[in-house]
Amino acid sequence: MYNINNRKTKDNIIKCIIYCASGLTVGILVFIIGFIFINGLPHINWHFLTGDYDDITSYIQVVPMDEYKINKFGIELEQITRDKNNFWAIESFEIESTMTKGTIKAISEDQKSIIEIPFEAKKGYIIEAIGSEEISNMTIEEVYFVINETQESEIRVKIIQPGGGIVPMLVTTLMMIGLSLIIAGPIGIFAAIYLVEYAKPGKLVNIIRFGTESLAGIPSIIYGLFGMLFFVTQLHFGYSMLSGALTVSIILLPVIIRQTEESLKAVPTAYREGSLGLGVTKVQTIRKVVLPSAVPGILVAVILSVGRIVGESAALYLTAGTAARIPGSIFESGATLTIKAYQVAKEEGNIQVACAIGTVIVLVVVLINLSSKHITNQFVNKKNRGKQ
Repeated sequence: MYNINNRKTKDNIIKCIIYCASGLTVGILVFIIGFIFINGLPHINWHFLTGDYDDITSYIQVVPMDEYKINKFGIELEQITRDKNNFWAIESFEIESTMTKGTIKAISEDQKSIIEIPFEAKKGYIIEAIGSEEISNMTIEEVYFVINETQESEIRVKIIQPGGGIVPMLVTTLMMIGLSLIIAGPIGIFAAIYLVEYAKPGKLVNIIRFGTESLAGIPSIIYGLFGMLFFVTQLHFGYSMLSGALTVSIILLPVIIRQTEESLKAVPTAYREGSLGLGVTKVQTIRKVVLPSAVPGILVAVILSVGRIVGESAALYLTAGTAARIPGSIFESGATLTIKAYQVAKEEGNIQVACAIGTVIVLVVVLINLSSKHITNQFVNKKNRGKQ
């Protein structure tokens, strides 16, 4: 009786430890996500999600209004503070405000004439200069006086469209995901097919598996240094999307190979034997029988790879660069969301904005994972219907 009670006590203690460990794991995850969301969500707005990161400065020509309430531009200004400096930003417009009908003078494509491009000022845009007058350090009365006392038929106004948006980094991240998977996906899947379907146990297979396991254990900063020395410098790709994608592809290979290998091993041997017994070649068996059965597992490898790409910073920092703009081609530099979050937190000390970017990163990963899971379920359901 004593032994039975003693065993029950030990079992209960072990069970309690298991529950506590599980609860602690979930609690840590909830705390981390909650901390990021609490600090980041207040800074997420429409402009943050749709705007450019860098300020855009424009010089526009504005025709003064003949009839107005406040000033000849038909605008009301408010003082804002950016980087510890004061500026005047547009707060509201009169109905017929000419600030919404400005123009930018530019040289035509044939370099032979001057053309006028329509420009519509919006709420939040900063007015830095009117004519030759800098207005940042003026009072509101002085600013309105400068506007109203001008006698020119057109006034040259310097306008700044505030940055702070994440569109360039978001687009760059999606581009990096697509480009990296295009490079690493086929290589990893074909390597896994070789290991499962063709390779015979021996030194070569042992070397390949040892190399795969070794790649999985190398810190990403080492990949970044290699990518910077080889792709950026030796191959002269420079800091570019291509250099970053090639470097990240090496990081992804162990994940894709191991997961795909396990998925191929899970396909019943009877499928292969039945296909070969019907006279189908080995390549056709792999293409039409084995791979379709392993698709859900391969998609899991893709999901894990996406998470690794989105979360990668060190390797991309040294190869893809930090330019906060949408790359025009794979040979141009671009910063992903993770790199920009690191820069904002480390170099600018703006933890709140970094948390806002982190919130978007989490949401992007969750959205991609849900989409991949939906695709997997659709494929499995279609396969099951086909069997019926």
